[in-house]
Amino acid sequence: MKKILISVLLIAGIVLPMMADDVTYLTTEEFKARIFDYTKNKDWKFSGDKPCVIDFYTTWCGPCKRLAPIMDELSQTYCDQVKFYKVDTERERELAAVFRISSIPQVLYIPVEGEPLILKGLYPKENIVEIIDDYLLKKPKTK
Repeated sequence: MKKILISVLLIAGIVLPMMADDVTYLTTEEFKARIFDYTKNKDWKFSGDKPCVIDFYTTWCGPCKRLAPIMDELSQTYCDQVKFYKVDTERERELAAVFRISSIPQVLYIPVEGEPLILKGLYPKENIVEIIDDYLLKKPKTK
């Protein structure tokens, strides 16, 4: 029994911290607090301390459903470097309107310094990794 309890605690100690940096769902108010308060500022100024990726989606969207596991996987890969968020455009209509979300999925890539980049459509994982590495993390290209 002791071995089982120790095993469970060990697994919990390894798995739970890994799950802590998953994709976070944002409301409009949370977006204004964590990312950018567009009601108080007209010029873009990111409030976060790490670059972030925001996936604008809806629950019924087929391409959004295919993008979700990619974002989940990348949130684990980049958990110490990039924050990952999701915004349900049907629940957060104000936020969708601010970014003129007219088709989904749309993904907003926000570096710590500089302007955000928004891309429409479903991109392959390799392209998303390249955007994160080049645009958000500014990793040098390897030959």
